[in-house]
Amino acid sequence: MKNFPGGMQNFLRQAQQMQVKMSKLQEELGQKTIEAKSGGGAVVAVVTGNQSLKEIRIQKDVVDPKEVEMLQDLVMTAVNEGLKQAKKMNEDEMNKITGGMSIPGLF
Repeated sequence: MKNFPGGMQNFLRQAQQMQVKMSKLQEELGQKTIEAKSGGGAVVAVVTGNQSLKEIRIQKDVVDPKEVEMLQDLVMTAVNEGLKQAKKMNEDEMNKITGGMSIPGLF
């Protein structure tokens, strides 16, 4: 084939190798964590590289029944920041494998 150096066999072999690498990377990302903080560290969200919330830590001094809305905002901010960072880490790692090539449905 003209468009694929080494022909279609070589292209398919490279695609299969990329798939194996991406699968291994997904597994590794599930083991990595990111800590995102809000309120100066009053709330900490721990998110995995697979963008799953693993843990929430809240300092006792920010738990005030009169300020529930503030605490909710701090939790939401920390979780969203953790998910954003995890997504970026995932994309950066995948780009190392794909060479920046956009593959629909990958992430």
